[in-house]
Amino acid sequence: MTGSAPLPLATRHLLTISVRADLPRTLGEFPTGERRFVAFTGGTFEGAEGIDLRGSIAEGGVDWQTVRHDGTIELRAHYLLLTDRQEAIEVQSDGIRIMSADVLSRLGRGEAVDPAEYYFRTHIRLSTGAERLLHLNQRIAVSTGERGAGVVHVHVHEVL
Repeated sequence: MTGSAPLPLATRHLLTISVRADLPRTLGEFPTGERRFVAFTGGTFEGAEGIDLRGSIAEGGVDWQTVRHDGTIELRAHYLLLTDRQEAIEVQSDGIRIMSADVLSRLGRGEAVDPAEYYFRTHIRLSTGAERLLHLNQRIAVSTGERGAGVVHVHVHEVL
């Protein structure tokens, strides 16, 4: 092996997005699995401690999903955050969610399920023209997701 040792990968909690959404709409079976989309109906977001960032989710966001034959769900969400100062932040998120049939059933019944019982991760890009938030355009972020009753919490961490 040549070269130096890889730099350690560090992250810092940036914000949490709480998304409300409609039930999934099935588009049919495709070669890669069942295709469906989930329209976002609202939600909120808030910056991590010490980060002045909060607001709501604009109408029109969608998560396009593929339910693969092995049960894994590929996620591709695109939506808009509006800060309480009316600054727009575009969110593009790609990832996967994997959970057992038991966990899926419990969530479907509205039960609280520890997010450690399933895998829900995404890669996130943020884009904005807001002067005070331009640093967001220069970051890659990753997230952990958490399904709740009627809401999905996305815990976004910037990669340092």
